[in-house]
Amino acid sequence: MSKISIKGKGILFETRDELLYVEPYGENCARVRSTRNSRLSDERWTLMEPEPDSSTVEYDGEVATLKNGKLTVKVSYVWGYSRVEFLRNGETVLASREESDPATKYAHVEGDHYRIRASFQGKDEHIYGLGQEQQSYFDRKGCTYDILHRNTKSTVPVIYSSLGYGFLWNNPATGQVEFGLNRTVWTADSAYQADYLVFVGDTPAEVMNRYARLTGFAPKMPEWAAGFWQSKCRYESQEEILEVTRKYHEMGVPVDAIVIDYFHWTEQGNCDFDPKYWPDPAAMVRELDEMGTRAVVSYWPTVNPKSRNWQEMDDRKMLVRTENGQYSLFDYWGQQSYVDMTNPEARSYVWEQIKKTYLKYGINTFWLDEAEPDVHPQQFDNMKQYAGNMAQTALLYPYYYAKCFYDGLKSEGEDDVILLTRAAYIGSQKFGALVWNGDIPSDWNALRQSVVSGLSMAMCGIPWWNSDIGGFYDGDTESEEYRELLLRWFQFGLFCPVMRLHGTRKWQSDYKARYPGIICEGGGYNEIWHFGKECCDAIKELILLRQRLKPYILSCAEKTSKTGEPIMRPMFFDFPDDERCYRLDDQYMFGRDILFAPILNPGQTEREVYLPKGKWVRTTDKTTHNGGRTVTVKAAPTEFVAFARAGAEVINAF
Repeated sequence: MSKISIKGKGILFETRDELLYVEPYGENCARVRSTRNSRLSDERWTLMEPEPDSSTVEYDGEVATLKNGKLTVKVSYVWGYSRVEFLRNGETVLASREESDPATKYAHVEGDHYRIRASFQGKDEHIYGLGQEQQSYFDRKGCTYDILHRNTKSTVPVIYSSLGYGFLWNNPATGQVEFGLNRTVWTADSAYQADYLVFVGDTPAEVMNRYARLTGFAPKMPEWAAGFWQSKCRYESQEEILEVTRKYHEMGVPVDAIVIDYFHWTEQGNCDFDPKYWPDPAAMVRELDEMGTRAVVSYWPTVNPKSRNWQEMDDRKMLVRTENGQYSLFDYWGQQSYVDMTNPEARSYVWEQIKKTYLKYGINTFWLDEAEPDVHPQQFDNMKQYAGNMAQTALLYPYYYAKCFYDGLKSEGEDDVILLTRAAYIGSQKFGALVWNGDIPSDWNALRQSVVSGLSMAMCGIPWWNSDIGGFYDGDTESEEYRELLLRWFQFGLFCPVMRLHGTRKWQSDYKARYPGIICEGGGYNEIWHFGKECCDAIKELILLRQRLKPYILSCAEKTSKTGEPIMRPMFFDFPDDERCYRLDDQYMFGRDILFAPILNPGQTEREVYLPKGKWVRTTDKTTHNGGRTVTVKAAPTEFVAFARAGAEVINAF
């Protein structure tokens, strides 16, 4: 009896130890599911419904072949196990391991779940994506990573290969991935089945478009969001928020958004303002609106027994629970649990609290903090949410967290939704997720790694991204060395999808005494006039330039919403035939027409920049340079290094 057969539009492989099914999933894409169980699960997790395709399937008695546009998949029986091979335009780009050892291994965990390892042959390729964490390798080839979320690490398990294919690991379980020279191995710690998709295209843009069709397109970016966001950890009162915004207004510096950070509430789990420090939020929002500034409010999904919502949410299983032991998942100003955002009832309950408080004041933009969620210790098998044990479903949390607020805002008639969030998963982009890279240090290494983080997120379908300008912690704004870092980071922020200043700064001498009695104190001043006159003047010019660049940024964002192309993107995205561009991790394209090369080291005033073929205009002095070569350019601390394509209208903004 043959191990291989044609079933529907796909290929079925069945032995005593494995059930595998390969099927088309939209044009140029195939989905593979395999398990040791007797049947496959139809759970799509966060995938969209598959689009129509033009696939055909045939079996010659030895090899079954699925042809779907530019993708061909071959399934055969080798060494007693299944072998799956993927071809792009007739050339093999990915194949399971061809050894006398199963390409997919299953080690029983509990019930019908297994620790699953799916192995593929090593290829000479560059690999990009996988989300973000604080590390320096943009090209993931030769690296290994844990698959999980934590503060500063957000795993989006999709990659792009320089061979012209994308790979999506469709398992929300925690695990690991190894991009070795000899093999690539994806591991799920506890899963019902292996589940992955392979999709191909002739260019990176084609592959990313197919990915967006699989997982969703980012919505329209609000006009105000393309400007400058002011934030610090943390503004202590309504009075301080208004003082800061008025000062910017008087200086002629437009502030499109100002962020009200955590612990403005009376207790974790209460959606409210502490009336002692925030006596009239509605009046505050009105005055901010008059100055052209959007109020953004931080929401934390932490809940403790002191919250007025605790008992009902606990009784109705709306909180993440432990399998063994007490409720506590996070010790931060009390023992906290988390709202179970995978539970639709919990999402509805949270949104009703939001409507009763923030929305009634006119606040409709939110910062979704603690989005991983952040738990200590990370014992995922001891955590349970509506979607299942978190060893099997942990990666879903930020997806449903963003969905909660996106669906709620849309139900209230809000069309321009953008949600600042600290973690993301496959498909988060369709909910307007604006991801940042978490609580990173205020140093040059963190700045360099932030460039890698932004480009990596871009290549796994998260086009709206930013970092805390200046880093999050240990920044001394009275230090000349730190002010140099701030300038360089602001230049980087200018050429990010969102430009947002944030951080907890070292205390200035007069600040701490201003707000006695605050439960959770923030850091020192973090407004540009506290950075010294030279630094302040230079940053002001960058913010004003950002305003002039708004039409360009919004036009890039509109393309993102239609095609899935990122705004901030690696050089090879626009120049896929230039091998040099696949090795560049410290310069990038900002939309189609701007090339930005950040200064990433202290004391550095010149750097090399590779210009692809064509003519390029330096934005600062308007000199024209021929491409296809590397140039050395100078940039004082108050200058940045950027080029525009010759003839591009955006040069007029500089």
